[in-house]
Amino acid sequence: MRITLGVTGGVAAYKAAELVRLLQQDGFTVEVVMTRGAREFVTPLTFAALSGQKVITDLFEKSAAGEANLESAIEHIAVAQRTDLLLVAPATADALAKFARGIADDFLTTLYLAATAPVIVAPAMNVNMWNHAATQENIETLRARGVKIVNPDEGYLACGMTGAGRLAGQQEIITAVRETLRTQKDLENETILITAGPTCEDLDPVRYLTNRSSGKMGYAVAGAAARRGAKVVLVSGPVHLETPAGVERIAVRSAEQMRGAVAERLARSTIAIFAAAVADYRPAELQTEKMKRNGAPLTLRLEPTPDILAEAAQTKGDRLIVGFAAETDHVADNARKKLAAKNADLIVANNVTAEGAGFDYDTNIVTLFSRDGRDLALPKLTKSDVAQRILDEVLRLRGVLRTKTESHRSAV
Repeated sequence: MRITLGVTGGVAAYKAAELVRLLQQDGFTVEVVMTRGAREFVTPLTFAALSGQKVITDLFEKSAAGEANLESAIEHIAVAQRTDLLLVAPATADALAKFARGIADDFLTTLYLAATAPVIVAPAMNVNMWNHAATQENIETLRARGVKIVNPDEGYLACGMTGAGRLAGQQEIITAVRETLRTQKDLENETILITAGPTCEDLDPVRYLTNRSSGKMGYAVAGAAARRGAKVVLVSGPVHLETPAGVERIAVRSAEQMRGAVAERLARSTIAIFAAAVADYRPAELQTEKMKRNGAPLTLRLEPTPDILAEAAQTKGDRLIVGFAAETDHVADNARKKLAAKNADLIVANNVTAEGAGFDYDTNIVTLFSRDGRDLALPKLTKSDVAQRILDEVLRLRGVLRTKTESHRSAV
């Protein structure tokens, strides 16, 4: 998930640097936007070094020739579209007033008006400024619009006065972010085994059979589960993705290797999510030397690979089993058949030929088919958002399962 951190011009601006580090530890990508006043306290270079991202400082950036960059003129729209949360910390009285009154005279205030993502502000200012009727009116206006306010702490202030106005504690701000993005620790008692990516089935020392899976969906689920407090073990085929923060990654290549890694770790898991696109077939014979081209047609003899999902479901016990179904036609029928045949609790199905739903996208369009008969069709969402909805459904099913178990025990 991507967070845009707005830093405004107050003494507490230096605390935003530590906030960047803590957000990254939680698995978020952080993009920083600084006001002119903020740059009087902290340099953009500090945030660029910490975040590894470009720091935005002006609404209209100038080229080397001193001319306005046309791309920068609409960059606030691009940032607004790609961010999952706008967090402003510290937020000065001036910034709060501009947000409340719809004034857009710099990048941050313009971004605020353009953003449709959730907004959190953490005010920091002199106690008298905080208590002023104008500031409190602006706070109530923003709160009424759905902006989450992380109230300042009380204590000794930089101006020498004592009272409310200190930037809220880092952990309080992080908690607000987690709650807003539904990354509260509601999975902290779960151990989740996740498979992701493709498998590669070798034909000879040069060639292999594989598929177009990027692993993005499985990695999104792994990252979301870790942020929600689960212990996550990710068994991954070959992909070009970074391991999500807090996730244990087991690298495998073939379906047989993935099968062995899953079998070794399944017993310790309470939830197993099979998002990998495992090759259905592999060459029946592995050639020890590169096969030479001779101009004649070539016939390959293939054999089925192990059905990792079905094998895991045979001994699932109280464990929740989630499978994925990448389809090209009759998605609902095929998903329901797979749900029953694999003895799964949830199937996440999509039509990979649909625009915005295939292997090559950062978005997905899925329907969740649950064992209790519920079908939940989701609109096009980012894969991060889809991951959250999958985990929400897993938790719902966990509650249903526990209720049935308790009812059965009571009846006995």
